[in-house]
Amino acid sequence: YLITVLEALRPRSFSEREKSYTIKVFTFQFFNYFSSLIYVAFFLGRINGHPGSYVRVAGKWRLEECHPSGCMTDLFIQMFVIMTLKQTFSNLMEYLFVLFNFLPLFNLFFISVVIQYSFTTIFVAAFPLAPLLAFINNLFEIRLDAIKMVKLQKRMVPKKANTIGIWYYILEIIGILSVIGNGLVIAITSDFIPMLVYQYTFSPCKQKNSTGIDCLTGYINHSLSVFNVQHFENTVNLTDSMGNKITHCRYRDYRNNDDYSHSIKFWHIFAARVAFLFVFEVSVCIPSFTGIVLPSFAPVKEKQSGLCVRVRVEHDREQTSGMGKGHQHLHPSSGLGLWSS
Repeated sequence: YLITVLEALRPRSFSEREKSYTIKVFTFQFFNYFSSLIYVAFFLGRINGHPGSYVRVAGKWRLEECHPSGCMTDLFIQMFVIMTLKQTFSNLMEYLFVLFNFLPLFNLFFISVVIQYSFTTIFVAAFPLAPLLAFINNLFEIRLDAIKMVKLQKRMVPKKANTIGIWYYILEIIGILSVIGNGLVIAITSDFIPMLVYQYTFSPCKQKNSTGIDCLTGYINHSLSVFNVQHFENTVNLTDSMGNKITHCRYRDYRNNDDYSHSIKFWHIFAARVAFLFVFEVSVCIPSFTGIVLPSFAPVKEKQSGLCVRVRVEHDREQTSGMGKGHQHLHPSSGLGLWSS
């Protein structure tokens, strides 16, 4: 069975082998670059438990948590490092490798461009400056490529290609992932939905019905849960700077104060996140669905237009044949080169 599967997966032509190799290399590079971003955006601070019941690795080490302001800060910093320091270092190393003949010139050209396009689209909601930084980086990279082609590698042999091949479908997949990724970042990673829920449900504006009050007043206190310090895994006596005994602390979550289970506020926000994600994905994908549905009517339109042309030709032919029946052509030997009725 394994041999049969391997035989089915083995490419049978050069183009199939190139496509298979490209997909595998890009998939490996994609997960290599985006694994940390996916972890920071969707898992960091959400699987570490809560005070008194932390999730620990090997029973010793706690999992790391997000910045007190939220996980968007960590994701922003991660994207900034990638789009600035990493791109600058990559361009420098690429230039030095070609300078000392350590690396062929354009063996990874397409994959680097597609990876950069992925960074500027999938997590652009967390780092809106990504397209601008990519544009600035490409301005310098164009000059570096010109130097490499003119000075370092002369008389380059061009290769003709009609299309970009499998890369076109990879770009389409990245476009789909960008819609899904940005929707998840806005709905799950950011505080956009919790702030809206608080503004329209628990805020002073909702309770007092006043327009002169900031509707987000008290949001930070609303987003924190209360924990009794006596319920820590290792009970300790805590005191503040004034020497007063600390009995309770607050942490960022929506949990009940008695059993530390998820409160009703958590489920309200969770339902709002799911509803927003559904509306966002559907509204963004409507043009794509329209583009898929409308081409199905194109063959019908072409068939109708071809039928109209055929009817017109038949009509002209009938008119021509009718004119010929109403006239008789005289034989040239009669000496009259005329048509007579």
